[in-house]
Amino acid sequence: MVEIPMKLQGIFPPIATSFDHEGNIYAAKIRHNVEKWNRTTLAGYVVCGSTGEGVMLTAEEKAHLWGLVAQHAAADKLLIAGTAAESVRETVCLANRAASIGYKAAIVRTPHHYRAAMSRPETQLVYYRAVADQSRIPVIIDSCPQTTGINISTETVARLAEHPNIMAIDEGSDDLEKVKQMTREARTEFQVMAGSATTLWPSLAAGASGAILAYANAAPYSTIAIWEAYRTREEEAGQDWQSRIAQAAALVTVKYGVPGLKHAMDLNGYYGGPPRLPLVPPPVEAKREIEEAFKDLAG
Repeated sequence: MVEIPMKLQGIFPPIATSFDHEGNIYAAKIRHNVEKWNRTTLAGYVVCGSTGEGVMLTAEEKAHLWGLVAQHAAADKLLIAGTAAESVRETVCLANRAASIGYKAAIVRTPHHYRAAMSRPETQLVYYRAVADQSRIPVIIDSCPQTTGINISTETVARLAEHPNIMAIDEGSDDLEKVKQMTREARTEFQVMAGSATTLWPSLAAGASGAILAYANAAPYSTIAIWEAYRTREEEAGQDWQSRIAQAAALVTVKYGVPGLKHAMDLNGYYGGPPRLPLVPPPVEAKREIEEAFKDLAG
């Protein structure tokens, strides 16, 4: 049986993929970002997830990106590969390829092209169990209903958690009651990760063991501050930081998405650069709104 890696504690950014203005992977800028993040206490990196525009990358580009990040990541950073695909076969192939590069876990978004079928719990169980049976590294369920239009019920999560190679869920909704229920009902070793910076503090208080946050690409220190406040039981500080990041986090995750996040990265000394077509940079008015929200969150 696959050995489960270290606990998923702390903050993990699902890193944005650096592209040049022709849409090619920009290796030098990926190195710049990773080396800059290495100087923080981020727990690790998720590579080729939704925030990394993974659906717009070929399998070869994903492998190339996994290799680049692995090459430049500090030794203490846990590497998680985004390996989501619509079929079990392709998802397993990607997960095992990432394992061969040194990745310790695979995060797998629920397939959603055949939405009617994938909305049924029995199909979700088949998909995730089949992937976990064949993956050489542990699987993290990526629950992202705002993207997929599919919710995975607490009952289904608890059943999936019984599989020894399914280690965690990244809960992308703001449903705090669901976080509480999953931590109560799933097996003890199963971990629940917060997936929304807008509810980071209350998610941790509800039982989440850490967080996978797109917002952390641009302003990692503010999310680390919330994590450290939670770890040291400084509730007032945690709630204060949560209120400080609320507007900025909503802008770059909900309102303007990846293009907005990349602009915020550019503001804060990281390379965001352009998104890959058909995504386009945010308009001037959106950039101004993001700049105002992030003006006190740099560094």
